[in-house]
Amino acid sequence: MKAVHFGAGNIGRGFVGLLLHEGGYDLVFSDVAAPLVDAINAASEYTVHEVGEGGSDKVVTGFRALNSQTDPQAVVDEIATSDVVTTAVGPTILKFVAPHVLAGLALRDPAAPPLQVMACENAIGATDILRDEIRAQAGDAWDAVSARAVFANTAVDRIVPAQPPGEGVDVTVEPFFEWAIERGPFGDTPPSIPGAHFVDDLAPYIERKLFTVNTGHATTAYFGAQAGIERISDALADPAIAAKVSATLEETSALLEAVHGLDAAELAEYRATILRRFANPALPDTVGRVGRQPLRKLSRHERFVGPAAAAAERGLSTTALVAAMGAALAFDEPDDAQSVDLQQRLRTEDAAAFTTSVTGLEPGHPLFAAVEEIVRRRQAAF
Repeated sequence: MKAVHFGAGNIGRGFVGLLLHEGGYDLVFSDVAAPLVDAINAASEYTVHEVGEGGSDKVVTGFRALNSQTDPQAVVDEIATSDVVTTAVGPTILKFVAPHVLAGLALRDPAAPPLQVMACENAIGATDILRDEIRAQAGDAWDAVSARAVFANTAVDRIVPAQPPGEGVDVTVEPFFEWAIERGPFGDTPPSIPGAHFVDDLAPYIERKLFTVNTGHATTAYFGAQAGIERISDALADPAIAAKVSATLEETSALLEAVHGLDAAELAEYRATILRRFANPALPDTVGRVGRQPLRKLSRHERFVGPAAAAAERGLSTTALVAAMGAALAFDEPDDAQSVDLQQRLRTEDAAAFTTSVTGLEPGHPLFAAVEEIVRRRQAAF
């Protein structure tokens, strides 16, 4: 069996690639970073170091890497004879993956089992995004190539921090992981991925993860940055910050309970698990890394506005979520382009226009006034 994985970074090697290796797949990494591709090809194995309670070292073998920018045909040829294609590149990069997958499907033997395609991104319906990009680029050829693949959405969760220098292609991760995958598209032949679980309805898993892990992680980062704290674990060790993060996640849990009927006690246990993960002192994660790209994180369907808007529409509390958005507005990191852009726009746009353009909320939305007010407060601080 063979799997082609787009994105040979830390998540690609330390999570998706590891589980595919454990499932018995030969791994072909595809990336555009030439030094990373060269480093992977120079190694015969790499180690995934799980740090924290219950962690262990796991060795990955049987892999190679291709540069999709300089040798796209080699990637296409691998896809044509692969069993699985996965991604961990970021939702906005999927449009650049699509042509490779499309070309590989065109070369695929029509009698071969369908290629199993899964985008493992922090986004709702990421595989749908990839499929739609492929469809748009295929045009009239879509009906022919679509029969050669199945597309399944996934929800993935594992904290993989920025890596310490000098580690080569080894990766440090937390012991916890979750990979939930839609069962339906695969019929009776799901991919072999140990530790993954296949579910009939993925929506609760995706939103539980995004609105707890992603919302909570970013909330910790933004309040930590305001307090001048560098590490995520140190931020959560501050009782005042921990209380704000807990309050934010209580609001998102209330929404998940209302929308998906999830059990309140199980959600409370899930929140506690998430907070313990963030507080893991063995993970060298920083507020700067977790808080980067604040404009994306403040967009309409992301980790703050998404749940807050849905909660406001149902008359649920959004006080803590709005406060977390206020902390995000104060994120001022010169090394992050979106942070620089955010602070510039706060200085030049009026509060209502900024609220609409950044969050996607319309003035009549029940959340709009509260968000506009925190924008005004941030602007008044300049």
